[in-house]
Amino acid sequence: MKNLKLLTLVLAMMVFVLAACNSGNESTNDSNTSSEQSKGASVDGYPMTISPTIATTESEEAGTVAFKDVTLEKVPERIVVFDYGFLDTLDAIGVEGIVGIPKDTTLPAYLSKYASDDYANIGTLKAPLLEDIAALEPDVIFISSRQATFYEQLKEITPNVIFVGTNQNDYWGTFLKSTEIAGKIFGKEDEVKEHVAKIDTALEEVKGLASEFDTTLVTMYNEGKLSGFATNSRFGYIYDIYGFVPVTEDIEASSHGSNFGFEAILDFDPQVLFVIDRTAATGATSNIASDMENDIIKQTTAYKNNRIVYLDGPLWYLSGGGVQSELAKIQEILNELK
Repeated sequence: MKNLKLLTLVLAMMVFVLAACNSGNESTNDSNTSSEQSKGASVDGYPMTISPTIATTESEEAGTVAFKDVTLEKVPERIVVFDYGFLDTLDAIGVEGIVGIPKDTTLPAYLSKYASDDYANIGTLKAPLLEDIAALEPDVIFISSRQATFYEQLKEITPNVIFVGTNQNDYWGTFLKSTEIAGKIFGKEDEVKEHVAKIDTALEEVKGLASEFDTTLVTMYNEGKLSGFATNSRFGYIYDIYGFVPVTEDIEASSHGSNFGFEAILDFDPQVLFVIDRTAATGATSNIASDMENDIIKQTTAYKNNRIVYLDGPLWYLSGGGVQSELAKIQEILNELK
């Protein structure tokens, strides 16, 4: 009887140990699966074809540049990103594998980790280090307009060069398309939708705020000089999407705005004056407040009512077009004008 009890006890212990081992293996397998999914290994739809956010762009050096669809055979694991807006979106949705970015400008604080040596310097926004990029052996290179001149040369490194930049003629549409590209490639569609939903909520709030003002002017400050922006321009979405009413439509639409003087601002006399600090975006010392708040500007309605809004240069000039930056832009305006 004692031997029978002992045998029963031994068998019970063996069953318990085997069950624990199987449980441990399942846990390990679950962990490995989760890890693989975070790298995009379980993304469906490959091979997949990705279309650029725009079909063509104009380059002073290369003329008209046409961007082609790209067919990816698998989820990219070594990623080079020139567009800070797209980097912003990849960062927000938790994409791993970024190996190189341009480091010639001041990154917004929330992207400062990419300035570390963990990420290779691939040159400047307008002058890629082609040999250094080739040495990284990227699976994909994401570009925007500033790199259009080098499109064909980058394609010699990898055929997977995808244009993901925004376009001033349809800024919001191209921004949303870039987020869709990120979500599709890396299997992060749900994450992208969550971020876009937050932006949509903030948009409704800023539209309500914009309705309180009759006239607005968007300008950009660069080392003492000013540019003005109307609708259908680089920062025209402040009018078109946010709902602020432009003080005038008589401003040339261009990527860097129309040359503007302080006297012109006084003549238009907007209730709200937005000023984007491009000088700060380049890393140089900015004297924006002292230059802007001169005797002429002090006569404007915007100054008298404390409605001159200085907008963060790196955020607005460099990293726009990402889910984090587009939300931060709206929140900055809400914080300043509410």
